[in-house]
Amino acid sequence: MEIRPLKIAGAWEITPKQFGDHRGVFLEWFKSSTFTAATGRTLDLAQANCSVSEAGSLRGIHFTDNPPGQAKYITCVKGAFLDVVVDLRVGSPTFGEWDAVVIDDVDRRAVFLAEGLGHAILSLEDGSTVMYLCSIEYSPHLDRDLDPFDPELAIDWPKTDRQGNPLTYELSAKDAAAPSLTTLRTDGLLPGFVAEESPNR
Repeated sequence: MEIRPLKIAGAWEITPKQFGDHRGVFLEWFKSSTFTAATGRTLDLAQANCSVSEAGSLRGIHFTDNPPGQAKYITCVKGAFLDVVVDLRVGSPTFGEWDAVVIDDVDRRAVFLAEGLGHAILSLEDGSTVMYLCSIEYSPHLDRDLDPFDPELAIDWPKTDRQGNPLTYELSAKDAAAPSLTTLRTDGLLPGFVAEESPNR
């Protein structure tokens, strides 16, 4: 398992080693000891989710009030997604910046993001399936949304699916009505940045 820090402190890309034979493939998509050695923290599991999406389905940008915050460990078990992490921590050196990883059923990468970071996924193939581990249970009163098309973020969303066909973005009504980064900051709804947070290694 290889763990690579993304450009935003608190986010990592995890690439597992795959072992295959005539029967199929085996891999470890999460291993606590390896994760802790690379990130310097643990992941307390409180909830595990599964989401199936048609091509063009865009979920996010979502984040949770911090504290308590919600850390997530995400992988794709079928199809492909663009997984996007956004730094929403006011005072962070990378505030407002984003990084992205393609997670799919070929390389079988995972993405981890710490509390205080925003998250979105865009499905690149019909029937794409993502599974993720969460550090706290879903609590609607803590859940926040951010406009994924906010020009201040300027996220470079793919225009085509894995086969090169044009994508039509599909959002939930809640995500389509999400406020901008500036509005969230003005309203005091963004998490703060703790300077002594450990940087990625």
